[in-house]
Amino acid sequence: AVAADKPNIVLIMADDVSWEAFSCFGAEDYKTSHIDALAARGVRFAHCYSTPICTPSRVEIMTGQYSFRNYTHFGYLNPDEKTIGHLMQSAGYQTAIAGKWQLNGLYNKLSGWNDRNRPQKAGFHESYLWQVTTGKQLKDGGGERFWSPPLERNGVMETVEDNAGKYGPDLLCDFLCDFMERNRSKPFFVYYPMVLVHNPFVKTPDTIGDDPRTQAANKAPKNKTQQKENFVAMVEYMDKIVGRLVKKVESIGQQENTIILFTADNGTNRGITSRWHGRDIKGGKGGMKDMGTHVPLVATWPGKSPRGAVIDDLVDFTDMYPTFADAAGVSLGKDDPIDGCSFLPQLLGQPGHPRDFVFLHYQPYWGAQPGQFARTQQYKLYRDGGFFDVPQDLEESKDLHSGNLSNGAAKAKQMLTSVLNQAPPAPTEPGSRTTVNRPIYADWPVLESE
Repeated sequence: AVAADKPNIVLIMADDVSWEAFSCFGAEDYKTSHIDALAARGVRFAHCYSTPICTPSRVEIMTGQYSFRNYTHFGYLNPDEKTIGHLMQSAGYQTAIAGKWQLNGLYNKLSGWNDRNRPQKAGFHESYLWQVTTGKQLKDGGGERFWSPPLERNGVMETVEDNAGKYGPDLLCDFLCDFMERNRSKPFFVYYPMVLVHNPFVKTPDTIGDDPRTQAANKAPKNKTQQKENFVAMVEYMDKIVGRLVKKVESIGQQENTIILFTADNGTNRGITSRWHGRDIKGGKGGMKDMGTHVPLVATWPGKSPRGAVIDDLVDFTDMYPTFADAAGVSLGKDDPIDGCSFLPQLLGQPGHPRDFVFLHYQPYWGAQPGQFARTQQYKLYRDGGFFDVPQDLEESKDLHSGNLSNGAAKAKQMLTSVLNQAPPAPTEPGSRTTVNRPIYADWPVLESE
């Protein structure tokens, strides 16, 4: 394949930041001009949903499957799973991943946790990643992701000393820009699960001044006001990096042949409160409300996507896999996932076949309360019976009682009840890294609206 035959795809996913932190979604505390420009040139999806924490979201994106099929441990992707990397390689793409990995099974020392070539085995020709075989502990050869970070480049360890004084997000962006430059004559797939803007909330190259740029610079201030200032700077530096990637695509002459998507893995850190449309929004990472699961999605394909469109169709992270297959001209087979729906038609300004519901099966194995819900753009039904009009009740404080439902609410509840009745058993107990029983339902039938 040559670049003219298939579009390049660049998927950028920010870490721990949601809709209330992007000006094109109504944020008041942040200036995200580059992401706003993507939305102005393409499509802003108003209803994209993730899981509430990072690893389940990453596993969903990588495999296109609901968590009940294959998610067993925080920080782990079963190496036997087929991924979007494998999919794109099979379609003739050169593939690269940079940023936060966190899929080797470090936290539970699972089989192969110290395999530095796991990203290559997961379908990526090239990789530059944090948290492959080392975590945050300096004594174990690890460290934080921002200043003087330990990173693994194509299976080779770069220590804190190797990257002394350097800023991790810049190193990762440089790597991807170089990858795109070298592969400009081939179709390429870039997946950038960013390390920004996860805590610790520390200074960026735009705000650090003459302070030492050692691992000590990765310690967040105790003052809450200073933490928020750093968080704002991190969001705006993340936006700047998005702009750098877009500029690189343009400079190599691939702008009209490249789909660029920007999203985030889950809600904002609970320690951050932001102004949005005249009200305060407290970060909801880890929880199942909108503040934990509703994430931004902006996508553009210059010359093919409508400009400045806002799409209300539902999208969730299982949809990335079939969308990329659709763009690459790949027909999905028996070894491909069944949970997602391609949103490529909507990206191209066509009606498509949008999903009727979003479903979440949430067992984090990381201390948070698990559960299940199914939802439309307006209504959300939990497995325990809670039913909410989310746009009117973001905090989900007013359970809608069956006797007082409008016709629209009653129809939605009937459909969502049917979806939940088709789902596998909902998790009920908070799990942990030491949980022994970790049920999955790999062959469960596809969930459908009726």
